[in-house]
Amino acid sequence: MTGRLDAVPKVTGRAKYAADNNFPGMVYGYVVLSTIACGEIAAMDVAAAKSAPGVVAVYTPFEGLGLSVASSPMMGETWVPLRNTDVAYRGQPIGVVVAETFEQARDAAALVQVSYDQKPARTSFEAGIATAEDAPAFMGNELSATVLAPGVESIEDALAASPVVVEATYRTATQNHAPMEPHSAVAVWADGTLTIYSGNQGSDLQAMEVAGALNLPISAVHAVNPYVGGAFGGKGRTSVPAFLAAAAARALNRPVKCALTREQVFTATAGRAATLQKIALGADKNGTLLAVRHDSWSSTAMDRSFVEPTSHGTSREWYATENLSISQKMVPLNVPLTTFMRAPGEAPGSFALESAMDELAVALKMDPIQLRRRNSSTAPPGKDLQWSSKHLEECFDIGARRFGWANRSPRGRVDGDWLVGIGTATAMFPALRFPATVEITLNADETAEVRTSGADPGTGLLTVLSTIGAESLDIAPERITPRLGDSRYPSGGMSGGSTATASAGTAIMVAATEVIDDLLALASAPGGPYEGQEVTYADGRVYGTDDTVPFGELLRAVGRESLSAKGSSAPGEEMTKHSFSSFGAQFCEVRVHRLTGEARVSRLLGVFDAGRIINEKLASSQLSGGLIWGVSAALHEGLEIESDGRLANADFASYLLPVNADIPAIDVEFVQYPDTLHNAVGARGIGEIGVVGVAAAIANAIYNATGIRVRHIPITIEDLLVH
Repeated sequence: MTGRLDAVPKVTGRAKYAADNNFPGMVYGYVVLSTIACGEIAAMDVAAAKSAPGVVAVYTPFEGLGLSVASSPMMGETWVPLRNTDVAYRGQPIGVVVAETFEQARDAAALVQVSYDQKPARTSFEAGIATAEDAPAFMGNELSATVLAPGVESIEDALAASPVVVEATYRTATQNHAPMEPHSAVAVWADGTLTIYSGNQGSDLQAMEVAGALNLPISAVHAVNPYVGGAFGGKGRTSVPAFLAAAAARALNRPVKCALTREQVFTATAGRAATLQKIALGADKNGTLLAVRHDSWSSTAMDRSFVEPTSHGTSREWYATENLSISQKMVPLNVPLTTFMRAPGEAPGSFALESAMDELAVALKMDPIQLRRRNSSTAPPGKDLQWSSKHLEECFDIGARRFGWANRSPRGRVDGDWLVGIGTATAMFPALRFPATVEITLNADETAEVRTSGADPGTGLLTVLSTIGAESLDIAPERITPRLGDSRYPSGGMSGGSTATASAGTAIMVAATEVIDDLLALASAPGGPYEGQEVTYADGRVYGTDDTVPFGELLRAVGRESLSAKGSSAPGEEMTKHSFSSFGAQFCEVRVHRLTGEARVSRLLGVFDAGRIINEKLASSQLSGGLIWGVSAALHEGLEIESDGRLANADFASYLLPVNADIPAIDVEFVQYPDTLHNAVGARGIGEIGVVGVAAAIANAIYNATGIRVRHIPITIEDLLVH
């Protein structure tokens, strides 16, 4: 099995991230943040900051950088700092101090005095539920929908007619991506062209946004990000440091480095919304679902730019039912921006739905896996397009056998002072593809390059490009050099939505066909070594009538150093024929101390059906990371927002994350059925499904162990103390 191509440079420190770039004459920017949650900046006194040692410049909305609106075709408009004096949340970027050293910029930023016309802030999600607004469509999909069986007039009628009904309210906390690499950028201008080094999930999309903000042609911006230290939605848009560094570098005609501190990452970037979800499940006494109602509310920033689609991402598709009603509302608050975060919608939505399914199983006195089997969907309710490939039952079969599910007691078991329980949950995440273009170059030295502008945010995409490139060109992977993270490469779109392998991989196959056809045309063309002959290609060689040569030798024979071709791929006709998703079964064992209420996850297993797995080591790593994130969401993570909009725990001392001692041995297994109805590679997304359902499986295991049903995450010791 091929290892990670980027492993050695990363573990030895040779991998060059954005802030690792340094240039002669470089200066440093430090971002100034607001100290109120709502209002307008009346004045900013920057005299003391400007006279501080080493300070080169101070920029504010009053002495701005001329930044404009920024957008990209895929993501729409993004927020750009210093364009006006409005303050919508505490910790909003409102200025930047540039100095000869980072320390000088930081110290001078503390001298900036800001006067505000303060207004009352809306910071309570719970208080805002009563005046919530209808959510707009999300990526072209309406977030409220109703499907009713013939003769049924309303979802309430369907629930009333159901012999067994469970109904409950679930809550999930606000979270932040908190990537290993804080958002940062280095900007350099030369000969009228800006080069911006900044970790991002799509370099060409970042170049578009920076060009728009600086009123430049896209050709004048070169975005570079070969390594990204964590993203999962948090670096889908151009960061505040990138906009500020680019504009300041132009104004000063000097390279500028700007990086957020760890604390600033919590407010000056976007995170996951808080949610409240009300679910009602109606079933017959055999466990067949007769009605599903899933009403959701999510927090959003005052710009209303993002909503967390919890019911749309789960109940809309997961289980077969003739009667379904989903709704989505949003609560605008004076809080930091919200955005995509690993499995947006599905992660928090699955906590509610899969907890409710467990509650229904208890009410029916039915095995939770059997309940899920009985209601497995062949297509999303109300749609005629069946799943292209679904082996979820096999995932549960394998997981139940490996986890010892047959020995599960409905009341858990006791091990000394520990109450032990096991739980399960379904995991699903839509299988998507984005448009992508890849360029392949065959070199005369028998090597090849595969290039696309997309990013590798730690998922192993470089290795995947090498593997699929080698297969498509029929040569050894070590002869392939994959290249990513450069806006001058063909557009690879965004590494997000668990799409990169399916999107770029399919484009590689198209590009390989193109470049091989061009190679054969060269071979048989007039003056070519196989002029007039029927030629074929295999094993990296060109075959003529009587002999064969490696492709590099053929290129040398016709006086070429290289030969390149591009291939593009995008969703197409398949979208009218099938529905597409990846599937999984999550299993968890939890131990709860009967005296202290301490909960510890002692076993985790995920079994996944995601089509063809290109590299099991990389896939297992991604999914293990998702499982860990699920533990974090269930037992640790949650931002606490005070009434004045201050984040009470915006640092790693108090924003709880799991450490090694919190994570048991993790087991991941795949059932592999290549899904060529989805794409030619046969692979479906795995980046996000790993976190889906984990929090619910943990909560279900806690109930199995203790009999305490906790309907919010994170679950704390206080929730489990028996008084």
